[in-house]
Amino acid sequence: MRHLIGAAAIGILGLTAPVAQAFDIDSMNAAERDQFRAEIRAYLLDNPEVIIEAIDVLEARQAAQQDQNDKTLVQVNADDLFNDGFSFVGGNPDGDITLVEFVDYRCGYCRRAHDEVKELVASDGNIRFIVKEFPILGEASLLSSRFAIATKQVAGDEAYVAVNDALIRLNGDLNDTTLTRLASSLGLDGDAIIAQMGSDDVTAEIRKTRELAQRLQISGTPTFVMHDEMLRGYLPLDNMRQLVGQIRG
Repeated sequence: MRHLIGAAAIGILGLTAPVAQAFDIDSMNAAERDQFRAEIRAYLLDNPEVIIEAIDVLEARQAAQQDQNDKTLVQVNADDLFNDGFSFVGGNPDGDITLVEFVDYRCGYCRRAHDEVKELVASDGNIRFIVKEFPILGEASLLSSRFAIATKQVAGDEAYVAVNDALIRLNGDLNDTTLTRLASSLGLDGDAIIAQMGSDDVTAEIRKTRELAQRLQISGTPTFVMHDEMLRGYLPLDNMRQLVGQIRG
Protein backbone atom coordinates (compact mmCIF):
# COMPACT_ATOMS: atom_id res chain seq x y z
CA MET A 1 0.00 0.00 0.00
CA ARG A 2 2.83 2.44 0.89
CA HIS A 3 4.49 1.93 -2.50
CA LEU A 4 1.13 2.19 -4.26
CA ILE A 5 0.23 5.51 -2.63
CA GLY A 6 3.71 6.86 -3.27
CA ALA A 7 3.49 6.01 -6.95
CA ALA A 8 0.03 7.55 -7.17
CA ALA A 9 1.27 10.66 -5.40
CA ILE A 10 3.90 11.34 -8.03
CA GLY A 11 1.18 11.37 -10.67
CA ILE A 12 -1.04 13.47 -8.42
CA LEU A 13 1.60 16.18 -8.16
CA GLY A 14 1.71 16.41 -11.95
CA LEU A 15 5.21 15.08 -12.59
CA THR A 16 5.89 14.06 -16.18
CA ALA A 17 7.08 10.54 -16.99
CA PRO A 18 10.77 11.49 -17.41
CA VAL A 19 10.71 13.46 -14.17
CA ALA A 20 8.90 10.66 -12.36
CA GLN A 21 11.54 8.19 -13.49
CA ALA A 22 14.28 10.44 -12.14
CA PHE A 23 12.41 11.26 -8.95
CA ASP A 24 14.24 10.10 -5.80
CA ILE A 25 12.85 11.03 -2.40
CA ASP A 26 16.17 10.04 -0.83
CA SER A 27 17.87 12.96 -2.62
CA MET A 28 15.69 15.46 -0.74
CA ASN A 29 16.72 17.05 2.48
CA ALA A 30 14.55 16.60 5.57
CA ALA A 31 12.56 19.80 5.05
CA GLU A 32 11.83 18.96 1.40
CA ARG A 33 10.69 15.47 2.34
CA ASP A 34 8.38 16.82 5.05
CA GLN A 35 6.88 19.29 2.60
CA PHE A 36 6.45 16.62 -0.07
CA ARG A 37 4.72 14.26 2.33
CA ALA A 38 2.50 17.02 3.64
CA GLU A 39 1.37 17.86 0.10
CA ILE A 40 0.61 14.21 -0.62
CA ARG A 41 -1.34 13.87 2.62
CA ALA A 42 -3.34 17.02 2.01
CA TYR A 43 -4.23 15.97 -1.52
CA LEU A 44 -5.30 12.48 -0.48
CA LEU A 45 -7.40 13.81 2.38
CA ASP A 46 -9.14 16.13 -0.07
CA ASN A 47 -9.45 13.40 -2.73
CA PRO A 48 -9.63 9.99 -0.95
CA GLU A 49 -11.27 8.43 -4.01
CA VAL A 50 -7.85 8.53 -5.69
CA ILE A 51 -6.64 5.78 -3.36
CA ILE A 52 -9.60 3.56 -4.29
CA GLU A 53 -9.00 4.22 -7.98
CA ALA A 54 -5.32 3.29 -7.65
CA ILE A 55 -6.18 0.10 -5.75
CA ASP A 56 -8.74 -0.82 -8.42
CA VAL A 57 -6.08 -0.44 -11.11
CA LEU A 58 -3.65 -2.56 -9.12
CA GLU A 59 -6.22 -5.30 -8.53
CA ALA A 60 -7.13 -5.33 -12.23
CA ARG A 61 -3.46 -5.75 -13.16
CA GLN A 62 -3.03 -8.52 -10.59
CA ALA A 63 -6.13 -10.31 -11.90
CA ALA A 64 -4.82 -10.10 -15.46
CA GLN A 65 -1.46 -11.49 -14.33
CA GLN A 66 -3.19 -14.32 -12.43
CA ASP A 67 -5.24 -15.15 -15.51
CA GLN A 68 -2.10 -15.33 -17.64
CA ASN A 69 -0.32 -17.45 -15.03
CA ASP A 70 -3.30 -19.83 -14.94
CA LYS A 71 -3.27 -20.17 -18.72
CA THR A 72 0.41 -21.08 -18.57
CA LEU A 73 -0.23 -23.65 -15.82
CA VAL A 74 -3.02 -25.22 -17.89
CA GLN A 75 -0.82 -25.37 -20.97
CA VAL A 76 2.10 -26.96 -19.11
CA ASN A 77 -0.15 -29.56 -17.45
CA ALA A 78 -2.56 -30.11 -20.37
CA ASP A 79 -1.82 -33.80 -20.84
CA ASP A 80 -2.51 -34.68 -17.20
CA LEU A 81 -5.58 -32.45 -17.19
CA PHE A 82 -7.26 -33.69 -20.34
CA ASN A 83 -5.81 -37.16 -21.01
CA ASP A 84 -4.64 -38.77 -17.76
CA GLY A 85 -6.09 -42.18 -18.69
CA PHE A 86 -8.03 -42.75 -15.45
CA SER A 87 -10.36 -39.84 -14.67
CA PHE A 88 -14.01 -40.21 -15.65
CA VAL A 89 -14.79 -38.76 -19.08
CA GLY A 90 -18.42 -37.97 -19.92
CA GLY A 91 -20.45 -35.70 -22.10
CA ASN A 92 -19.43 -35.74 -25.74
CA PRO A 93 -16.02 -37.48 -25.99
CA ASP A 94 -15.44 -35.66 -29.29
CA GLY A 95 -16.65 -32.28 -28.02
CA ASP A 96 -15.00 -29.09 -29.19
CA ILE A 97 -14.56 -27.89 -25.57
CA THR A 98 -13.29 -29.87 -22.61
CA LEU A 99 -14.52 -28.99 -19.12
CA VAL A 100 -12.61 -30.38 -16.13
CA GLU A 101 -13.96 -30.24 -12.57
CA PHE A 102 -11.96 -30.83 -9.39
CA VAL A 103 -14.63 -32.00 -6.95
CA ASP A 104 -15.03 -32.85 -3.27
CA TYR A 105 -18.34 -34.55 -2.49
CA ARG A 106 -18.66 -32.84 0.90
CA CYS A 107 -18.12 -29.36 -0.55
CA GLY A 108 -21.24 -27.20 -0.42
CA TYR A 109 -20.37 -25.26 -3.57
CA CYS A 110 -19.61 -28.51 -5.43
CA ARG A 111 -23.10 -29.66 -4.50
CA ARG A 112 -24.56 -26.39 -5.69
CA ALA A 113 -22.68 -26.64 -9.00
CA HIS A 114 -23.42 -30.32 -9.64
CA ASP A 115 -26.81 -30.09 -11.35
CA GLU A 116 -25.83 -26.92 -13.19
CA VAL A 117 -22.76 -28.60 -14.67
CA LYS A 118 -24.90 -31.58 -15.71
CA GLU A 119 -27.37 -29.21 -17.35
CA LEU A 120 -24.59 -27.36 -19.17
CA VAL A 121 -23.08 -30.56 -20.56
CA ALA A 122 -26.43 -32.13 -21.49
CA SER A 123 -27.98 -29.03 -23.07
CA ASP A 124 -24.85 -28.05 -25.01
CA GLY A 125 -24.16 -31.48 -26.47
CA ASN A 126 -20.64 -30.63 -27.58
CA ILE A 127 -18.70 -30.53 -24.29
CA ARG A 128 -16.31 -33.22 -23.14
CA PHE A 129 -16.56 -33.42 -19.33
CA ILE A 130 -13.84 -34.76 -17.00
CA VAL A 131 -14.15 -35.30 -13.25
CA LYS A 132 -11.06 -35.08 -11.02
CA GLU A 133 -11.59 -36.65 -7.60
CA PHE A 134 -10.02 -34.16 -5.20
CA PRO A 135 -10.98 -34.96 -1.57
CA ILE A 136 -9.69 -32.16 0.67
CA LEU A 137 -12.34 -31.74 3.37
CA GLY A 138 -11.53 -34.60 5.70
CA GLU A 139 -12.02 -38.33 6.10
CA ALA A 140 -15.60 -38.38 4.78
CA SER A 141 -14.41 -36.69 1.58
CA LEU A 142 -11.64 -39.24 1.18
CA LEU A 143 -14.00 -42.17 1.74
CA SER A 144 -16.42 -40.73 -0.81
CA SER A 145 -13.74 -40.38 -3.47
CA ARG A 146 -12.32 -43.83 -2.76
CA PHE A 147 -15.81 -45.30 -3.14
CA ALA A 148 -16.47 -43.42 -6.39
CA ILE A 149 -13.13 -44.39 -7.93
CA ALA A 150 -13.52 -48.01 -6.77
CA THR A 151 -16.98 -48.10 -8.37
CA LYS A 152 -15.55 -46.91 -11.66
CA GLN A 153 -12.80 -49.52 -11.53
CA VAL A 154 -15.13 -52.38 -10.54
CA ALA A 155 -18.37 -51.54 -12.36
CA GLY A 156 -17.55 -49.00 -15.07
CA ASP A 157 -18.49 -45.49 -16.08
CA GLU A 158 -22.28 -45.82 -15.94
CA ALA A 159 -22.10 -47.00 -12.34
CA TYR A 160 -19.67 -44.19 -11.55
CA VAL A 161 -22.15 -41.59 -12.80
CA ALA A 162 -24.88 -43.03 -10.55
CA VAL A 163 -22.57 -43.07 -7.53
CA ASN A 164 -21.30 -39.57 -8.30
CA ASP A 165 -24.88 -38.28 -8.32
CA ALA A 166 -25.69 -40.09 -5.07
CA LEU A 167 -22.56 -39.05 -3.15
CA ILE A 168 -22.95 -35.36 -3.97
CA ARG A 169 -26.37 -35.45 -2.29
CA LEU A 170 -25.52 -37.78 0.60
CA ASN A 171 -25.75 -36.27 4.08
CA GLY A 172 -24.92 -37.67 7.48
CA ASP A 173 -22.22 -40.08 8.61
CA LEU A 174 -20.26 -41.98 6.04
CA ASN A 175 -18.92 -45.48 6.71
CA ASP A 176 -18.71 -48.90 5.10
CA THR A 177 -22.28 -49.73 6.12
CA THR A 178 -23.63 -46.53 4.57
CA LEU A 179 -21.67 -47.12 1.38
CA THR A 180 -22.73 -50.77 1.12
CA ARG A 181 -26.38 -49.72 1.41
CA LEU A 182 -25.81 -47.03 -1.20
CA ALA A 183 -24.29 -49.56 -3.59
CA SER A 184 -27.17 -51.95 -3.02
CA SER A 185 -29.72 -49.20 -3.72
CA LEU A 186 -28.05 -48.68 -7.09
CA GLY A 187 -27.88 -52.39 -7.91
CA LEU A 188 -24.12 -52.58 -7.44
CA ASP A 189 -21.89 -55.13 -5.70
CA GLY A 190 -21.09 -53.21 -2.52
CA ASP A 191 -18.73 -55.84 -1.15
CA ALA A 192 -16.57 -55.78 -4.28
CA ILE A 193 -16.48 -51.99 -4.30
CA ILE A 194 -15.63 -51.74 -0.59
CA ALA A 195 -12.82 -54.26 -1.10
CA GLN A 196 -11.40 -52.18 -3.96
CA MET A 197 -11.49 -48.90 -2.03
CA GLY A 198 -8.19 -49.54 -0.26
CA SER A 199 -6.36 -50.79 -3.33
CA ASP A 200 -3.14 -49.32 -4.68
CA ASP A 201 -4.96 -48.39 -7.90
CA VAL A 202 -7.45 -46.19 -6.06
CA THR A 203 -4.72 -44.65 -3.92
CA ALA A 204 -2.64 -43.90 -7.02
CA GLU A 205 -5.49 -42.03 -8.72
CA ILE A 206 -6.04 -39.79 -5.70
CA ARG A 207 -2.31 -39.17 -5.29
CA LYS A 208 -1.84 -38.23 -8.96
CA THR A 209 -4.78 -35.83 -8.90
CA ARG A 210 -3.48 -34.18 -5.74
CA GLU A 211 -0.07 -33.77 -7.33
CA LEU A 212 -1.69 -32.22 -10.41
CA ALA A 213 -3.73 -29.86 -8.24
CA GLN A 214 -0.59 -28.79 -6.43
CA ARG A 215 1.14 -27.99 -9.72
CA LEU A 216 -1.91 -26.01 -10.80
CA GLN A 217 -1.96 -24.16 -7.45
CA ILE A 218 -5.48 -25.44 -6.75
CA SER A 219 -6.39 -25.44 -3.07
CA GLY A 220 -10.20 -25.35 -3.13
CA THR A 221 -13.26 -26.90 -4.73
CA PRO A 222 -14.93 -26.67 -7.05
CA THR A 223 -12.21 -25.64 -9.45
CA PHE A 224 -12.91 -25.85 -13.17
CA VAL A 225 -10.71 -25.78 -16.23
CA MET A 226 -12.49 -24.93 -19.47
CA HIS A 227 -10.26 -24.95 -22.52
CA ASP A 228 -7.36 -22.82 -21.23
CA GLU A 229 -9.35 -20.94 -18.58
CA MET A 230 -9.00 -21.70 -14.86
CA LEU A 231 -12.20 -21.02 -12.91
CA ARG A 232 -11.42 -21.02 -9.22
CA GLY A 233 -14.71 -21.50 -7.40
CA TYR A 234 -18.42 -21.83 -8.12
CA LEU A 235 -19.65 -20.24 -11.33
CA PRO A 236 -23.41 -19.99 -12.08
CA LEU A 237 -24.76 -21.81 -15.11
CA ASP A 238 -25.42 -18.64 -17.13
CA ASN A 239 -21.85 -17.49 -16.61
CA MET A 240 -20.48 -20.87 -17.70
CA ARG A 241 -22.61 -20.71 -20.84
CA GLN A 242 -21.28 -17.23 -21.57
CA LEU A 243 -17.72 -18.52 -21.21
CA VAL A 244 -18.46 -21.41 -23.57
CA GLY A 245 -19.70 -18.88 -26.12
CA GLN A 246 -16.62 -16.70 -25.70
CA ILE A 247 -14.27 -19.66 -26.16
CA ARG A 248 -16.05 -20.71 -29.33
CA GLY A 249 -15.93 -17.13 -30.56
